[in-house]
Amino acid sequence: MPRDCEVAIIGGGIVGLMAALTLAERGVPVVVFEKGTLAGEQSSRNLGWVRKTGRELPDLPLAMESDRLWDIMPQRVGRDVGFRRTGILYCVRNEAQLAPHEAWLDAVGDHHLGSRLVSNAEIADLVPGGQEGWYGGIYTPSDGKAEPQLAASAIARAAMAKGAVIIEQCAVRGLSLAAGRVAAVVTERGELPCKVAILAGGVWSRRFLGNHDVSLPTLPVIASVLRTKPIVGPTDIAVGAPDFSFRKDHSGGFTITQRGGFIAPLALDSLLLARQFAPVLRKEWRQIRLSLGRHFLDDLALPRRWQPTGPSPFEKQRTINPDVSQTLNAEALTNLRAAWPVFQGRTGSA
Repeated sequence: MPRDCEVAIIGGGIVGLMAALTLAERGVPVVVFEKGTLAGEQSSRNLGWVRKTGRELPDLPLAMESDRLWDIMPQRVGRDVGFRRTGILYCVRNEAQLAPHEAWLDAVGDHHLGSRLVSNAEIADLVPGGQEGWYGGIYTPSDGKAEPQLAASAIARAAMAKGAVIIEQCAVRGLSLAAGRVAAVVTERGELPCKVAILAGGVWSRRFLGNHDVSLPTLPVIASVLRTKPIVGPTDIAVGAPDFSFRKDHSGGFTITQRGGFIAPLALDSLLLARQFAPVLRKEWRQIRLSLGRHFLDDLALPRRWQPTGPSPFEKQRTINPDVSQTLNAEALTNLRAAWPVFQGRTGSA
């Protein structure tokens, strides 16, 4: 650990590492602290879609800038991160499912994204071998994908090459303040003076901030994903349907998930934030699978208040590793095989 730094980053996922690279490129002394292993949680397990399609208007400028940054990432980090503009296609089964896409397309017309509505015949041309008669869909050729298993490590190596310091297996327990400003981060290995701290703790951010009396209203959800062995076809386009999605990965296999369902594990925060999240529950109730199980007990076992002398909850549980929902994965694969039989008989790993 250095004696001090300008910026301390809490969390070594894709957001924290990207912030470190950006600062290091500008000559800013920066240190990244990761309680476990770099990209050990969501940043290495996500679907890898890089999309503008369907983004809410306030989010769209950020999505467009993200799209631009991914496009130049290989040159920036000197490695392949798997980014390809293969396009993203959403298929729908009826007029009600198409209506939101039509409204979105009208709303973003001034941004010239190249998105367009497509018919069932066009879907058949874009993704051959299908057996389902789709009502239609929306297609954005300029959308793409990147590989979570490649991107985080490539960005980390580039950041270190430009002077960033990355420390794994070192949790930040809290912030040390002076005159109301951040003066240092307090870690399990000691205190590091800094002028700015960036919190990029993902699902852990609410608990970290709560110890400083700052409320961040977030609740965890769990999506289960499976990967197939390398197979031929049917397309390089990432495809989403109401109850499944798939995209080809860099190995030639496919990453598949159930778009119509995810697990919402119940915890104490579910009660504390129930009123704030009630509108989401009413809107998305068909997709939400509430779960009361191990997560509830694990969450209760982790302290919500602790001293800088520690230990902190981030040392007691360095990585969240939820159980895979074989039910959701089976649903996704069944629905996908009915629509594109080329996936019949293909096995995957969760």
